Amino acid sequence: MLAMYSGQIGPFSCQDILLFFIMWELELIPVYILLSILYTAGSSIFLLMGILGIGLYSSNEPTLNFETLTNQSYPGVLEIIFYMGFLFTFAVKLPIIPLHTWLPDTHGEAHYSTCILLAGILLKMGAYGLVRINMELLPHAHSIFSPWLMLLRSIQIIYAASTSLGQRNLKKRITYSSVSHMGFIIIGIGSISDTGLNRAILQIISHGFIGAALFFLAGTGYDRLRLLYLEQMGGMAIPMPKIFTVFSILSMASLALPGMSGFVAELMIFFGILTSQKYLLMTKILIIFLNTIGIILTPIYSLSMLRQMFYGYKLFNTPNSYCSNDSIFLSL
Repeated sequence: MLAMYSGQIGPFSCQDILLFFIMWELELIPVYILLSILYTAGSSIFLLMGILGIGLYSSNEPTLNFETLTNQSYPGVLEIIFYMGFLFTFAVKLPIIPLHTWLPDTHGEAHYSTCILLAGILLKMGAYGLVRINMELLPHAHSIFSPWLMLLRSIQIIYAASTSLGQRNLKKRITYSSVSHMGFIIIGIGSISDTGLNRAILQIISHGFIGAALFFLAGTGYDRLRLLYLEQMGGMAIPMPKIFTVFSILSMASLALPGMSGFVAELMIFFGILTSQKYLLMTKILIIFLNTIGIILTPIYSLSMLRQMFYGYKLFNTPNSYCSNDSIFLSL
């Protein structure tokens, strides 16, 4: 766990693009030990090829410093090739459909302590790489791809929110919720406006805390009850009132209740789309309409999750539960 955490710090703090790749790879070793997956490692070859390409392509001398590379320009076709290579790498981490399939199964099987780092930091590495490399170093290609990224992520928000509603496994439902909310980050980045980008970064921080905390509470509930499927739960508010209270607050933050960080980030991302000078009015309306559908679906799966977990009495009639029928009468 400490090695995984150390590797995750590297990409956010390095000023050299080759060191970015090295720390990116070092982080994959403990991830494989903890999760036994190599899916995310397969995309690293595109990251290495892109780094060597933009580092060695220079009119003067090769450079790998981020600040120097910011002022470097490339031929149009070559920049698009670089952009696509980096995009594929970061799309696996984010994840972007159809490269998201590793995440639900991983969260469903992993220990909740690993899920916390996955939701809180690992997914954000892909978003940071998209801002740090694709948007900053390859701005012309980013302006070409950003409309398609926004459209794809708008569809993904609806798809992930709809899929989350049908998940029986608690951790998988939270996972698809994360996939849906990560879409707002890409939309903010794709808006190509200061407001959209700043609020995308706020959404990165906000979702990092909310997603990690939800997995923590799901894990602590599992430690006490050994239940992970929603149809087996019910009535958890009585034996675990503190978990019920905190989980409810975090669910409200996840569905972007006004006054909480998720609401501020998502609302200002919409303002970023509206204030962007790149897109036509009809394009802006289409993107906002699709995202609004996702926002409507979010409280449906969040509130139904709360109802199945904490209300009713089914939990106390479940053989696998540590609670018995006597415990409910004692608590009353």
